[in-house]
This record gives sequence, structure tokens and C-alpha cells, in this order.
Amino acid sequence: MKILTVKQIREADAFTIKNEPVKSIDLMERASLAASEWIFKKFGTEKPVVVFAGRGNNGGDGLAIARILSGKGYKVRVLLLSPGSGLSEDASINLARLEEAGSVEINLLKEEDSLPEAGGNEIILDALFGSGLTRPIEGKALEVVRKINESGATVISVDIPSGLFGEDNSSNDPGSIVKADYTLSFQLPKLSFFFGENRIYTGCWEIIPIGLHPSYLEGAETSYYYLDHGFFRGAVRKREKFSHKGDYGHCLVISGSYGKTGAAVLAAKACLRTGAGLVTVHTPSKGTEIIQVSVPESMASIDSSPVVFSGVPGTETFSAVCAGPGIGTAGETQKALRELLKIWREPLVLDADALNILSMNREWFEELPSGSILTPHPGEFDRMAGKSGSGYERHLKQIEFSRKYGVYVVLKGAFTSVTSPDGECYFNSSGNPGMATGGSGDVLTGIIVSLLAQKYSPKMASLLGVFIHGLSGDIAAGESSPESIIAGDITENIGKAFKKLNLMNHEKTG
Repeated sequence: MKILTVKQIREADAFTIKNEPVKSIDLMERASLAASEWIFKKFGTEKPVVVFAGRGNNGGDGLAIARILSGKGYKVRVLLLSPGSGLSEDASINLARLEEAGSVEINLLKEEDSLPEAGGNEIILDALFGSGLTRPIEGKALEVVRKINESGATVISVDIPSGLFGEDNSSNDPGSIVKADYTLSFQLPKLSFFFGENRIYTGCWEIIPIGLHPSYLEGAETSYYYLDHGFFRGAVRKREKFSHKGDYGHCLVISGSYGKTGAAVLAAKACLRTGAGLVTVHTPSKGTEIIQVSVPESMASIDSSPVVFSGVPGTETFSAVCAGPGIGTAGETQKALRELLKIWREPLVLDADALNILSMNREWFEELPSGSILTPHPGEFDRMAGKSGSGYERHLKQIEFSRKYGVYVVLKGAFTSVTSPDGECYFNSSGNPGMATGGSGDVLTGIIVSLLAQKYSPKMASLLGVFIHGLSGDIAAGESSPESIIAGDITENIGKAFKKLNLMNHEKTG
């Protein structure tokens, strides 16, 4: 799924109106029907609904939804910001339709009016301002926003929380944005939904299809994408009947140090579960027995140091190499990582302490093999690229980092994002909060290096890797609960994730 700018979404509306063709008011009705149906399925008709409507087309959506919900048996009242200079054309039409229906109480909110109470037993529908807003809310509308946020009611925002900008909110006023419990985004998500600082405003957001013209959506140029299973249709390769283990690559997993051999175990198991033909774990000598017992399907490469990674083994037989989980940042480990950068000139997968070592020796970033895959969490990335004041600022640095060094950056988080050397950015849709647990990143490293060894491109290894990782976590959460997930559960469900992905794609195309 593409992620388009607010400007492009307006263009998509206009293109649909012209080329479907459909009248603007009818497209609004289509969107309002879809939103009303979502509300009906989610909440039934037990709670009364209060619609706060603005003067523009977002307010028009709210007025239409008020009429439709009233027709479904909801008790609805509308609080409409005083038109002042007038309503938009479509909002005016929907106001007239609502008045004609005669079943909904409509109140005009003038500057001098005090705001009526809205209690916690109600559903508030926020339809004050849409995605075209470019400056912080002020005046009477700001009073309304604050009233909504203090109400204790369930808040549903139409298309976007009023006051939130579609992309960059660095110049916005946090106190002038509606804090929704649910956001019903028409057709496509907004870029701002993917950044952690905006979670308190969007709540749980849902994409509501409204039938924007596919020709525009297919042709629209963008650098932003939202990954779902449809993206990977046909991407997972079938294993040939007469193939053998040598056809599926040999991974070198450089991982572990004294007290952190578990990281090597997790990465190696994930590597094997993702389909690598052979896996060799290079670990300090004191960790060898742990590896041999815990992952008997792997081979062990024994470092000369008993406690840390201190030297690179011969790399001639390997298809792909990863380094970092649990290796620490000791001086001799730093020297060994530098040696690896000189020896291995194919794309590397680097995680955890390997990234911390690079951040301590910043000139080494220039030595990264082209197409390497770096998998930091936000703290590690801040050490790599400098601190950021917001998720959006960190996101811009992520894109710049990928461009500058010719690498893929997998920034782990609620919507793990993958940026590529050409400036594209992909946000992942799979995964859940239960995956915020120690060792989850080690599993991801093993998945990605396994795909790389199987000759998936660095880009596809990154994208498919994060999706399978998240999907495995979703399956684990479904079988127990997010609270109980441990990293090993993610590994144990990789096979089910591949099976589910293949089934979903079959259903999509069948």
C-alpha cells in the first residue's frame, strides 16, 4: 500500500470525481457510509453519539455520519462550529439533509457560547478539521478540542484527529490536537500516523476504503509504502524437489560473549527456521558447549578468546554474514569487527553491539559494504546518527543515513521502518507490543541473514524479514498473549508465519 502526502490524497479525490465519474457530495456519502458501518459494527447502538463538526468537508463528513447513524437507531446530537464565513458546499448540502431528516438535535457553537457537557458514557465523533490543516488550531475550535480531550468519552476521529498535520508536526502545538481513541483514515494512512509521538492522538487507526480511483493510486509517485501480505505475493521462493542444503546458503553468525551466549542461540535458531541450508556460529570458546547443546543443527566456529569475539574465521565458504548480537564492545572485539569490514565485502547484517562499535568509531561507517543491512532500535540509531527530538526527525535522519552510506536501515519499533539507499521507506504492518522483549532483535537478525544467504536481495531480505518476524510474533500472541511472549516464541512460529503468508496470498489471488 502506498502512503501519499495530503496534497496527493486531495488530488486522488479530484481524480476520482472527474474520472469515475462521481459527484463530490456522493464521494463524501460513500466515505460517510463506510465510517458509519465501522462504528455500527464496533459499538452497536447503545451509546449516544455527539458529533463535533467543523465548517469544511471534514465537518461535512461528520454531518453525513450523524444522519446515517440516526437512521440506524443511534441517539445523535450535533455541535456545529458557527459557519461564520460559510460552510463548504458539500457541508452545506449535508447540513440541509440533516435538517430535513429532523431526527438529530443541531446546535451552533458561536464564539461567545459556553460549551455543553459531553460525558464519558457517550461516543464523540471528531469532525472538526481534516488533513489539510497547516497551522495549529486556535479560537473557539481550540476550546472544543480541549473539551473533547477532557470529556472521558470514547473519541473517534474522522480521517485524521483534528489539529494533527498529515506529515510533519514539529511546528504544531501538542495542546491543540484531539486525542482520539480511534481514527478512521479514508483509503490510506497518513505519514504522521507512523511516529510514536502521535500515538496519543491517533489511538488505534483503521483504514476505511472509500473507492478512490485505482488509476490514480497506481500511478501516484511516492517514496513511502505500508507493507502488508499483498506486497509479498510470489516473493517467497518454493524449494525445489531435487535441491540440497547447499542450495540454501551457509550463514556465519558472529554472536555472543561470556554471559550473552543466549543471543547467539536465538539468532542461530531463527536463521535455521527461516530456511538457511547451513549455519555456523562463531562464538567465544566458553560458549561453544551452549551452542552445540542448544542448537545441534548448527556448527560452531570457536574464537581464540574464551569470553569475547576477538578474530574473524575464514569466510570463504559462507554465503552471508551477520555480526553483533551479544558480542559486547571490548577493545579486541572492536578490532575484530574492523577486520571483518576489511575481509567481507558483500552485504553484511549488523545489529546490536556491532552498531554500537560503529558509533564509537564513526569513520568506519564509510567502510560498510554497499547494500549492508543495519538493524538498530531507536537508541542505537540515535548513537549512529545523533539524537532526534521526534520520531519524524529520526525518520528523516534514517533516510539520509541510508542514502549517505548506501545501506538498508531497519529501524525497529511499533511500525518497523526500512529505508533504502535510493531514499524509499517501507513501514511494516505486522507485529505487536508483546515483541518488546529481550532477544527479539536477535531473532530478526537471524531471519534477515538467512534470507540473504538464500540469495534474496538485501532489500527483499530486509522487507520480508521484518514482515515474517512481526507475523511470527502475531501468531505467538494469538496462541497465548502479548504479555507472555518471549523471543523463542517468535522463532518457534516462523514456520507458521511462512505458511500463513502463503495461504493469505493464495486467498488473495485465488
